[in-house]
Amino acid sequence: MEVISPKVRNYQLRFHGTGSAFFSVIIVNWLLTVITLGLYYPWAKANKLKYLYGETSLNDDRFAFHGTGKEMFKGFIKVLILFALIYGLLFLFIYLQMPIIGILVFYCAFLAILPLAIHGAYRYRMSRTSWRGIRFGYRGQRNELFASFFKWLLLTIITFGIYGSWMHVNLRRYVLGNVRFGDIEFEYRGDGGDYFLLNLKGYFLTIITFGIYIFWWQKELFDFYVNNLWLEKDGESIQLNSTVTGGGFFQLAIVNLLIIVFTLGLGYAWAATRTLEYLFDNIILEGNIDLDSINQTEDNFNDATGEDVSDMLDLDFVM
Repeated sequence: MEVISPKVRNYQLRFHGTGSAFFSVIIVNWLLTVITLGLYYPWAKANKLKYLYGETSLNDDRFAFHGTGKEMFKGFIKVLILFALIYGLLFLFIYLQMPIIGILVFYCAFLAILPLAIHGAYRYRMSRTSWRGIRFGYRGQRNELFASFFKWLLLTIITFGIYGSWMHVNLRRYVLGNVRFGDIEFEYRGDGGDYFLLNLKGYFLTIITFGIYIFWWQKELFDFYVNNLWLEKDGESIQLNSTVTGGGFFQLAIVNLLIIVFTLGLGYAWAATRTLEYLFDNIILEGNIDLDSINQTEDNFNDATGEDVSDMLDLDFVM
């Protein structure tokens, strides 16, 4: 009996943005944020994400970000109140001459916020992202992530940081494993031990080579993040593969540095678009999922509080 192998399909990720177009977005956002004393920031972030997502395509169809400044502004206000309460508690304990307790409460509060910020940010960002009208989604459970996060954190503390590599991979596996693209499921297959050895090797080789190896370390990290990501649907799959090189990262970094230095920072937009173009051009998708068969399964979610908390804490975990 002849076995018919699944049809191998072609996929192509591309970034179409240009430095000049992105610069116009950035400069307008900056001016309006300054004029409004920072109040325009949520709209500025929404405009930036709409541009970046809209200039990214899969098989020549663009992604879209549907979040609004109004949604993010509501989250922004909630975050300001939350941070005001945390700092208020710190100053209260200092006023009561109990600074040690105040510092402990302060850091415990920030640690408690981290998993909540990751959960909220993914739930909002995914639900506001689409391709061909098909929404992404995030199905992680807040309490489950919260409990797992502190279990991994405790193991990291007990092992004097060694378990941190496993914590990082476990967190990535949990979050990405709960991302949906219509009825396509994401799966992350990275291993904490591999990640630990990769960073250990990268750290020592970077020291030995007086920093030169850092670009090859960056290449191996990017490979680790991309090559372990799979998409699954009805027994079919798509695997992502990285083709970046250490030399490519080196050249990219040097040229970007020169652009930013010689333009006194104004060339950031060109450096950013060059970076995105290089990364997307070096992500290969291989598999047999028919993208025309994707079904809509995910709901809208418009609470941007987690998105704003993660932004305030400068969390850029996976996106």
